[in-house]
Parts: sequence; structure tokens; C-alpha cells
Amino acid sequence: MHHPARPRFATTRLLAGLLCTALLPASAFVVHAASPAPATGARAMVVSPHALATEAGIEVLKDGGNAVDAAVAAAFTLGVAQPQSMGIGGGLFLLIRLADGRAFAIDARETAPAAASEDMYQVEGLPKDASRYGGLAVGVPGAVAGLALALETHGVMSLERVLAPSIRAAEEGVALGAYQAALMRRVPAERRARFPETARVQFPEPVMADTIKRQPELGRALRRIAKRGPRAFYEGEMAEAIARAARAAGGVLSVEDLAAYQPRLREPLRGTFRNLEVLSFPPPSSGGVTLLEILKVVEGFDLRGMGAGSSEAIHAIAEAMKLAFADRALHLGDPDFASIPVEALLDADYAAKLRARIGPRAAQVEGSGYAVPDGGTAHLSVVDAAGNAVALTGTINTTFGSFVTVPGWGILLNNQMDDFVADPDGVNLYGLAGRRDSANRVAPGKRPLSSMAPTVVLEDGALRFVAGSNGGPRIITAVLLTLLNYFEWDMDIMEAVSAPRFHHQWRPDRILLEGAHAADVESALRARGHEVKRVDELITGVEAIARDPLTGRLYGAPDPRRDGLARGL
Repeated sequence: MHHPARPRFATTRLLAGLLCTALLPASAFVVHAASPAPATGARAMVVSPHALATEAGIEVLKDGGNAVDAAVAAAFTLGVAQPQSMGIGGGLFLLIRLADGRAFAIDARETAPAAASEDMYQVEGLPKDASRYGGLAVGVPGAVAGLALALETHGVMSLERVLAPSIRAAEEGVALGAYQAALMRRVPAERRARFPETARVQFPEPVMADTIKRQPELGRALRRIAKRGPRAFYEGEMAEAIARAARAAGGVLSVEDLAAYQPRLREPLRGTFRNLEVLSFPPPSSGGVTLLEILKVVEGFDLRGMGAGSSEAIHAIAEAMKLAFADRALHLGDPDFASIPVEALLDADYAAKLRARIGPRAAQVEGSGYAVPDGGTAHLSVVDAAGNAVALTGTINTTFGSFVTVPGWGILLNNQMDDFVADPDGVNLYGLAGRRDSANRVAPGKRPLSSMAPTVVLEDGALRFVAGSNGGPRIITAVLLTLLNYFEWDMDIMEAVSAPRFHHQWRPDRILLEGAHAADVESALRARGHEVKRVDELITGVEAIARDPLTGRLYGAPDPRRDGLARGL
């Protein structure tokens, strides 16, 4: 299977889509007419949700760095340019696939403080949003340690060199993007009032596109890390300030928690879809397992024959999503604390049993919940001239994380504790249901379950595809659909990223359908027994790279839903 990442004219694709819609009711979506051609590169490519982060990666590649150096530089810069999404107060997963075939997964996920406990959010009198906002929502940040480890083990540049673009961005300022400004305007005024330091540091006036935001205190923190190394974040003056800020906001994070933090080097997950090899992230991410489980189930369907965007294809894939997300809720968590049945969940016979449960109508499940827009995660993809590839997803969890900013250092802290089953009888901010027997209950030092899914696809051992997304649990389905659009339905990589998406996460029992899907698709899904909720967009942001197997040329696709940029060399 090789489908070159051939650029196509958007108008031609639109006319074809409209013709299919006219001839085949309930069997096509309308592709965005404004979908541009992908960026191209003969040797290298960087794609991220912000132009400055992409340019930081390109700068480092031009200066002799490799894909890991470029990804680290872009990640630090993205933490400055889009602090509402990721940064040094959060965590990340970094998937590295080297040109020699070796692959590595660096787990820099946040951990629960030592004083955390399973029932810490069920204390009488505690605010209902304690796992989401304020000091008690803060996990031990892992981003700095993870990026430093990646650089030390697989980079060729110094930490000081790769930090230079992010320091420059913090001190000279960054213009707010249109997507970013709109996201910031949705933050309730009462939340800004509740966290005045975050309002002061993170919300320049006016909150609109092109307003320059300067962060000299964050620049000071990055300069300290560049000069003294990652331990400057986890020990000494900066660590004391981080712990003090979390505790002043009602948390339990300590300087001992910071000093004890260590990233984990894990084995990437490897699965197959048809003749492709798919590499993704292992637990404590649910992203890789759930993605590969869905792929194994839908592999048995004639998706190509069903057609992209058809009600038949959406039904089959959504039912597979539903089954895999049910497994996610029960079985997945931190492998350092529980035995995770990854092999069993990805077994071909198990996939066949799940597939057999998918009939012509929607299967009924119980449960309720809701999902919120996610601006607290970001992804970037890099491929260098040697063929090394990096897929990096970073997060502070939800938009602006815990809303706690460290005075004097400008560091915005995560609210990753909400990714645990904080309330076994309720749901988290993403509508993901809790269970008392879940492997994802709170415990000291434990990493909360994530949905991040940095992914690399190979064909005959050669690099073909690098991608990831933001979007909470919708990360998994956004990456899945981009992969299927590209490999199964022959879209070019920009079309694959731009095409309207859908999402099902078991609970709530409904399909979220992006508005660009044809109206008769929605009615056909309802006729099959699905509850359907139409949304303008799913607030996901896939940043992808495809490699043409015949020419080796690279094609980059920044998600048009966000403020990103793809640039090749």
C-alpha cells in the first residue's frame, strides 16, 4: 500500500464531494473548500500549532540539529507561545523513531504528589472543582525533565542552544493567534478574578488576535534552566516557588515531590493495520492502546467500499470507538501501579469478538456525561533529513490548567489530577466516566491516565506518517480518522487533517459530529439508533507529516482549526 501525499486542488476535491453527496445520499461529507495544499519539503519538515514553534524547530535543523533537537526547541517555544495548552508547568509524551529503526517512548507525564490519596476529592467542604482548578489540581510537572532526557539521549545540541528561541519569544513577546484569542475570551470573568496572578500574566489587553504578549518572568525561568540544567526547575529557588504557589492555592505539592520526579523510558506500542506498522504511546497513555484496538476492529470492515464520511462507515467506526473506550475506562492506568492487559486488548481474536458485536444498529449503553473544549494540549511533529521522526504531545490538561501561575517565574501549573478517577461516581471535565474498580484511581506518585497519542506509521520498515493531536479523549479519534483518511481513503495529508471528524467515547452514548458532515448522514445515523449531537468543531488539532514512499518527499499539514504552521526544508 502506498498512497503518495499528492497535493490536489481543493476546488476539484469539493466538486467531487458535492457530486458524491448528490448521487449517494448519506454517503459523503463535504470536504472544506478552503483546505490548502500541504507544505512540502525535500529533506525535513516541522509542523506545530504555532508559527514561532515551527520556526524554532526549523532554526535548529538549519543549525545542524536533528529531529530531537528541533522537537525540543519547538516544544519549549510552544510553551511560551501557547501557555494555555502546554509548557514547563505540565507534562508530555515524546515518541522517537530513529532512521536506524530504533524507537523510544519518553514518558514525562505528571505524577500525583506524595500527600495525594484515593479519596482526596471526596472530603466534606472541599470545592466541587478542586480536582480542576486551584492547587489541589496540580500534579508534579514532568515536561522539563522529559525534554532534557530526550536531548541528552538522542539530541546533538546543548540545552542552552535549543532553549534560545523560547527565551527570545518570552522576552520579546508573541502575538496572540486568532484561535488562541478566541479560546481566551471564553474563559469566565469570575475565574480570572479568582486567580489574579494568572489574569495578570496570561491575559494581555486587549485579548484579540495580534496583541503582543510578553512573559519576562517565564523568560527568567527558561534562562535559569538553560544555564543550570533541568535540576534548576526541580530543586532550589524555582522549585520552592512552585511548591509555595500550589500550597497557597490549597494544594499539597512539595519541594520533595519536585526533587523526586523522574521521567520514564518506555517501550513504544507496536500494532498493525493492514500492511502498515503503527507505533504509538503505551500506558499510562490510553491513546496508543485505544487507537490500536479500534484499528484492529475496523480492519475487518470494507471501509474503502463504504466510502469516506458515509453513514455506514461512521456507524461501524463509532461502534468500534465505543467498545474500545469501554475497555479504556476499566483496564487502563499507570503500568507502574497496576497490571495493564495491553496484549489481550490488542489481540486479533479479541478484535474479532468485538467486531462481531457490531450490527446494523447502534448498541445501547448506559451512562451520561459531557465534554468540554480542550485548549490545554498541543502536538508537534518533526522529521529530519536523516529520516529521524519525533511525535510530541504536551499538555497542562485543560485550557490554562489549574489557573495557578507561580509568582516571579511566570510558570502556569497543570491540573492533571483531574485525569485520575477523582470521583468514581461521576465524570471528569472530558465527560469520561469513573469506576471504583478503575486502574486509574489516585495514588501517591502515580501517573494519571492520558489520551495523548503521538503516532508514527511505517510501511515495509519505511517512515510514512507522523501525527498527534490535542482534544482530551478526542485525540484518539482525531488521530484515528486522519490515519484512515490518508491510508484508507487516499486523501492527501492536508485533506486528511482538514476533513470533518466525529467522536464516540462510550459515555455519553452519542456521536459528536462536526458540522461539515452532510445532513443526510446525520439522519441516516439517527435511523440506525444513534443519538447524534452536531457541533461546529470538535476542538482537536492534528499536526501531521506524510512521506511519499516513491520520492521520499515530505508533506506537512497543520490543522486549519488552529493557528499552526508547517514548514519544510
